[in-house]
Formats: sequence, structure tokens, C-alpha cells
Amino acid sequence: MLVESPPEQRADAASAPPTRRAIRAVGLLLAVLIMVLVALASIAVGAKELSLGQVWHGLFQDSGTYGDVVVGERLSRTLLGLLAGAALGLSGGVLQALTRNPLADPGLLGINAGASAAVVTAITFFGVTSVGGYVWFAFFGAAAVGALVWFLGGSRGATPVRLALAGTALTAALYGYLQALMILDEAALDRMRFWTVGSLSAATDDTITQVLPFFAAGTVLALALARPLNAMAMGDDTAKALGADLNRTRALSMLAATVLCGAATAACGPIMFVGLMVPHVVRSFTGPDLRWILPYAAVLSPVLLLGADVLGRVVARPAELQVGIITAILGGPVFIFLVRRRRTAQL
Repeated sequence: MLVESPPEQRADAASAPPTRRAIRAVGLLLAVLIMVLVALASIAVGAKELSLGQVWHGLFQDSGTYGDVVVGERLSRTLLGLLAGAALGLSGGVLQALTRNPLADPGLLGINAGASAAVVTAITFFGVTSVGGYVWFAFFGAAAVGALVWFLGGSRGATPVRLALAGTALTAALYGYLQALMILDEAALDRMRFWTVGSLSAATDDTITQVLPFFAAGTVLALALARPLNAMAMGDDTAKALGADLNRTRALSMLAATVLCGAATAACGPIMFVGLMVPHVVRSFTGPDLRWILPYAAVLSPVLLLGADVLGRVVARPAELQVGIITAILGGPVFIFLVRRRRTAQL
């Protein structure tokens, strides 16, 4: 059974010694460097082999050659991977703090499924084909399912186990609905089959432009919630004593997760486990302070997402595996390991 972390592990790390803060800062800079290197690999490596000269020419000169076109497509794909990865990592970190459950993420709590169901409904019944249209349906679906999970989990009396069970049940029901739509509508199936497994392959400059404002707004809101979420981690009574507005913090946290997850799902489709794995791993070396967890998650989640995307392009040459398949293959065993480790620790 999942339980809350002990109070001594949930304390705000504001009083951490300067040396520890300096190490965290250096580590964050190193994480940024790793993210840049993985982004460069995403541009240089793919299902279609290009020389470094072609990659360099495609980045800095625009002559319209085959290599330049491929590099341009990869650049858009990489930029979307950076944005979507950061969004998934931040939303996972916020939800883990909100539910006090280190194994929570947008996929496990049904938010991904809600956004997906809404987008597929828009495609099937309303003929929506643009990312700009997907975004609003994705937001509506994510918000509706997030509110329903919160209600079914007990609202203010929600526990991590109740939220996880409610999210799992709704996810199963919604994915059944998705499968039914795809079976009944062959035309919709052709449009949805790549989107529903999660992919960066359809990224364009227009896609990035349409979702960028939502990513930016959600990121700012999530980072601003780090301090009040730190207070809530010490218990509701303590948080109130510290001046935190519990209801407002919970509502804004759900809003931030919905905006970030909705935008990422609209642009890439449902991608599982990124929001679970990265914040959980980050917590192991930053401690419980969300002022460090969230920035680290925003930097390292794109590393995981782009790394999985590059792996999917390479292992199936000249075809490619969608990034959602790779993250699911990686995330399933990791999730089982994390659950077993927590159970062992509680024996």
C-alpha cells in the first residue's frame, strides 16, 4: 500500500547548507548540458542517415536539398520534444506533490486518457484536424477527468490509493472508448493510429507555435507553486500555519497539470511514464524540495523523451518506432521496480 513519506523527509529544504545548494546548482547546469547534447543527437541521428556535413549545412544554410529538408524536420521534432518533455515532467512533479504519492503521473491518474478521449472525439465526430483545435478539446478532456478523479478519490479527503484506483479505472474505461471509436470508424482510424500511441514525428513549426503559449503559461504556474506545495508536504495544519491557501494551491496545481498535459497530449498524443519516472528519480538526489525537483524534471524529462525518440528511429531503420511505444517499454519495468521497492521499504 502506498503511504505518505515520513515528516522528516517532507520538510522544506530551505535551510540546506550552501555547499549542498551549490552542488544542486552545478548538477542542474550539468543536466542542461546533457539536454543540449541529446537535442543535438536528435537532430543528427535518425532513420535516414546523414553525414555531419549535411547536418551542419541543413542547420545553418537553407538551399532546399534533401538533407536540409530532413534536418529541418528533425529540428521541429526536437523542439517539440523539448517542450513536451518539460511539460510532462513538470506535470508529473506537481501531481506527485499534490497527491503526496511519488508514483503518480498524468497517465496513471487518467489525465492523459481524458485528453486523448476528447481529441479522438473531436477527430471522429467534429472533423477537427489541426493541433490548434486539438488543444482545446485536450484541455477540456484533461480537466474533466482530473476533476472526476479528484471527486471519486474523496475530494478533500482523497488518499493516494483512492486517487490511483480512480485514475486507473477511468483510464481503462476511456481507452476502451478509444478502441471502440477506432474500430467503428475506419477513416478516423487512419488519422488516429499514430497519434494515439504518442509520437513526435508530425511536429511542424505551426505545431510548436500553437502550443508554445500553453507550455509557457503552465511552466510558469508550476514553478510558482513550488513553495506552497512544499508547505503542503508538511501536512495541512502546518501548511495553514505557514500561510498557505490549501484550496487555491490544489486548484492551481490541477490547472497547471491540466494545461501542461493537455498541450503535450494535443501536440504528441498520449505519452506514458515520462511524468512518473523523471520526478521520482530526481527526488532521490535533490531531496523533497520542489524548488529543485521541478527545474530538474523540466530539464531531464526532455532528455528521456528525446533519447527514447532517437532510439525508436535507430532500432527499426529504415522505419521507426513511435516514442510512446519506447517510453512504455522502458516505463513498465521501472514502475514495477519502484512499487516493489516501496513495498519492501514498508515491511
